[in-house]
Amino acid sequence: MFSTKNAISIRNHEYWIDRAPGYSDVNREELEGSQRKNWSKLLDEEIRAHFGIAPDERGKIKILDIGAGPGFISIILAELGYTVTAADFAKTMLAEARKNAGELADMISFRTENAMELGFEDDCFDVVFSRNLTWNLPDPQKAYSEWMRVLKKDGLMLIFDANWYAYLRDSEKKEQYDLDRANVKEQGFGDYNIGDNFDVMEHIADKLPLTGIDRPGWDIDYFNKNLVQSVSSVYDIGSRVYSEKEKVNYASTPMFMVKVVL
Repeated sequence: MFSTKNAISIRNHEYWIDRAPGYSDVNREELEGSQRKNWSKLLDEEIRAHFGIAPDERGKIKILDIGAGPGFISIILAELGYTVTAADFAKTMLAEARKNAGELADMISFRTENAMELGFEDDCFDVVFSRNLTWNLPDPQKAYSEWMRVLKKDGLMLIFDANWYAYLRDSEKKEQYDLDRANVKEQGFGDYNIGDNFDVMEHIADKLPLTGIDRPGWDIDYFNKNLVQSVSSVYDIGSRVYSEKEKVNYASTPMFMVKVVL
C-alpha cells in the first residue's frame, strides 16, 4: 500500500532537486561571508576537543556530512584537512556541491544517500554531522538510528537544526515570524523565507512529524532513550555562526546544536 509517508518523501525529494540552484546561491553567500570562518572555528574546536587531536592529525578523522546540500559544511571541513564524505539524496545538490568545492572537490567523497537508509557499513565514521535536515525527514527516528549505526563507538554526532515552520502550529510563533519578515524588509536584507515555491515547502512541512514539536527536547529524549554516553544541547548556537542577515531573518527561530557521544 502506498503510504502518506512515501508520498511526502517523494514530494520532498522533488522539491529539493528543483531547489538546488537557489540553495547553492545561499551556500556561496555563506562561503564568501563571515559564516565560513565562524563555522570553521566552531566545528574544528568541537571535533578536536572531543578527539584530543593536533591540527596535523585532522585527516585521521572521518566525517559524514549527511544532507550536505550544495556543500558548505563539507567544503570547510575538507579545507581544514578532515576526511569528508558529503551525502545527499538529491543528485542536483551534490552537483552544486562539486562546483562550489572547486579544487577541494578531489578531497571530498560525494555520495547519493537517503538519510533514513544509509548505504554505509556499521561503525565507519568518527563524526556524523547534519545541518537543517532532521526537521525535514518523514521518519526522524529511523534516520537517527541509521546515523548511530554508522558512527563508531565513542564517536561524535553534531546536529544543527531549528524549529522550522513552527508558525504553522502556533499563532504566537506566527506573529514572531511575521515580525521577522517586517524587520528583514526594514533593514534592507534579502528575505530567505520568500521565494519560488515557498508555499510548496510549507505544505510539505505541514505534513512532517516534527513540525510543531518542541526541539531540541525531542532529540535529547530520543538519544537518552537509546542509551548514548552523553547528549547535550546549545539552544542558540546561531548567535556564534550566523551573519547579521541570518540573525535578522531567523530571530524567532534560533538554531540549536545537539551534541551526542555514542
